[in-house]
Amino acid sequence: MEPLRIPDSLWRYQAMIGTGGIGSGRFFALKGNHTLGREESRAGRFLEGRDYCKLHIVSHYVKTLLGPQFTAVPIGKVGDDEEGQRLLQEMAEVGLDLRYVSLSPGDQTLFSFCFIYPDGSGGNLTTEDSASAKVSAAFIAKAEPEFARFQGRGIALAVPEVPLEARLKLLQLGTKHRFFRVAALTSEEARSVLAQEMLSLADLLAVNVDEAAVIAGVSAEGGCASVVTAAVQRLRHAHPHLLLSITAGRDGSWCWDGDTLVHVPAFRVKPVRTAGAGDAYLAGMVIGRVAGLTMPQAQELSSLIAALAVTSPHTINKEIDRESLRAFAAQVQAPLCEAVKNLLED
Repeated sequence: MEPLRIPDSLWRYQAMIGTGGIGSGRFFALKGNHTLGREESRAGRFLEGRDYCKLHIVSHYVKTLLGPQFTAVPIGKVGDDEEGQRLLQEMAEVGLDLRYVSLSPGDQTLFSFCFIYPDGSGGNLTTEDSASAKVSAAFIAKAEPEFARFQGRGIALAVPEVPLEARLKLLQLGTKHRFFRVAALTSEEARSVLAQEMLSLADLLAVNVDEAAVIAGVSAEGGCASVVTAAVQRLRHAHPHLLLSITAGRDGSWCWDGDTLVHVPAFRVKPVRTAGAGDAYLAGMVIGRVAGLTMPQAQELSSLIAALAVTSPHTINKEIDRESLRAFAAQVQAPLCEAVKNLLED
């Protein structure tokens, strides 16, 4: 795997320490587009492809694209089961520092059952009593020596699928040790008091358009642009320091850097599976921050990574590296800025 080419003078951070879900899942294609009934039995078939959880996806792309000189430290738990052991092996193979990922005896590794209708819509069922649910604030606190080791030179990442209290503790440690702090929330979490406290500790909030609609208190039916504008207006008053990244699938993405709202269109590709695209995009935003890109430049890189990610049946596309991104950019004739082109050059 070939990492991006980042001149030594552009490196802004040396490590990412993050918490979130570590687990797996399967995809199931339902027959018929009508909504599954409460007591209905419906035929379908399992699809090719492995599903992974948020922390694993983001950490994988960050580590593989930044290479051996960047340290990625996930904090989480997996079950003491076959699936947990397999995930630990996969994470170790790409060089993630797993000292703070532990086996949770008696617990199942986080699992998601994703059902998909023929029109591409769908949902998922996720275990709530998994090992990831056992990640506590006290467990996060054990990693403080790593925060101290990268004082002022790290990125703190707090993403869903572990309790809010654990993610809040991670952001508090990031604040104490002068990290750049990145947070993500689900739509359900956005309504909670703890989520508001998290936003006060974050430097960058990464959400999709549906989550942005909940944060803004508006309907997503009004269209992506109106939702984004409402979210920016709400957050710039409540949290004026907060940077914002909003993804909207085929409608592209928006970023707010504190002064300007920028839209970047999505690259047009024929997706095999769109699950995990938002997490691949978030990895690109983290990588862009490390490489000294502006937010709009990081958006371009993020959009490219996400577009290539969805050409795989798996939610981690293990073929993504500098060479595959460069070839893909040429294939789709991506209008990239010079800063992103330089990261991809041979």
